[in-house]
Amino acid sequence: MITLLEKKIATRYLFTKKKDGFINIISTFSFLGIALGVAVLIVVMSVMNGFRTELINKINGFNPHLKIFSYENSINLDKLKNNKIKLVSEDFFLSNTGEAVIIHKSYTKGIILRGYLRDDFKKLRVINNENFIGNKTISYNSISIGKELSFILDVSVGDKISLMSPSNIMSIAGSLPKQKTFIIDSIFESEINEFNLNIAFINLNDLEDFFELDKDNRYLEVFLKDPKNIEKKKEIFQSVFKEKLINSWADLNQSLFSALKVERNVMFIILSLIILIAAFNIISGLTILVKNKTRDIAILKSIGVRNSSIIKIFFLVGFFIGMISTISGIIIGIIFAKNIESVRVLISNIFNVSLFPEEIYFLSKMPSEIDILSILIIALFSIFITCLVSIYPAIKASKLDTIKSLKYE
Repeated sequence: MITLLEKKIATRYLFTKKKDGFINIISTFSFLGIALGVAVLIVVMSVMNGFRTELINKINGFNPHLKIFSYENSINLDKLKNNKIKLVSEDFFLSNTGEAVIIHKSYTKGIILRGYLRDDFKKLRVINNENFIGNKTISYNSISIGKELSFILDVSVGDKISLMSPSNIMSIAGSLPKQKTFIIDSIFESEINEFNLNIAFINLNDLEDFFELDKDNRYLEVFLKDPKNIEKKKEIFQSVFKEKLINSWADLNQSLFSALKVERNVMFIILSLIILIAAFNIISGLTILVKNKTRDIAILKSIGVRNSSIIKIFFLVGFFIGMISTISGIIIGIIFAKNIESVRVLISNIFNVSLFPEEIYFLSKMPSEIDILSILIIALFSIFITCLVSIYPAIKASKLDTIKSLKYE
């Protein structure tokens, strides 16, 4: 329990007199260092959270949230009437995929084909954005390609391209790869360049005929109302489709998001060193303060103040510095994180440089997402470090010899 006397003395030592000006300088630098460290951590974590969220939204805007595979029997669609599944789901599409080679004039390129039924295709999110060009239904012998691929092939809606399948057909010359001509019926544009370049859509029946696939091996694409907490949603579907293989968007992009998580954790550790270094200044400041207040400590002890109270007094000085600087850092960090895009534009205009170029990151502005849990962890870490480094000077103050201190003072 901290007494009123201990609080008053700690507050008095916190705001030292002019003769202790050097201690004020150290305390000021400790305050600024911790506050800036906390602020920088909040800004960096917010930007990385924002970038991760934007990336998830872009991936999920093109790909399904869950894929249910069947390798033996066809998927029983009646199970989708389950109340738990209906509660979390938005849309279901039967689909299948295959790898083919596009041939157009002298250009060839490998591509992934995704097949959808005519009425399902027009429900896809990538088809219903403002950048989509062409027919929103996928007819027989027609294909929908990405904008980037259309630039490379130099084609537009209405042009023809040829696809070569790994499936073979017998001819007079022997076994030859199956080849078929498709009409470009539409051009889509997702927010990720790799999708625009490497994926195309055709009618599901065309795809199965082209690759000689069994209709019973179609997989089910699931779009959820909310793709967050994907593992719990996956468990719901797994409990209904017990004998089926289910992959989530997190499973399919595990290496990417694992790399982002590692990078985020490394950045937290590196930037935490700013707080750690600034906190060690508190040791210096409190040690000098103890040295300067030797006489005061001796007098306090001589009038009956216990060693535990001396420890609390000097510990409170360090704690107050840490607490005030942490709160200040949180305020600065939140304000900066909320206005990070304005700051980016200002710096770009002043120094005439391109920060966070859209053509590299595929984002029109710098993302930022403030996470309360991250801020809480940063605040607790900062306060814990400042409390930790305040213990040694406080204990040293309590161990001063009263008689020797008064004698030499």
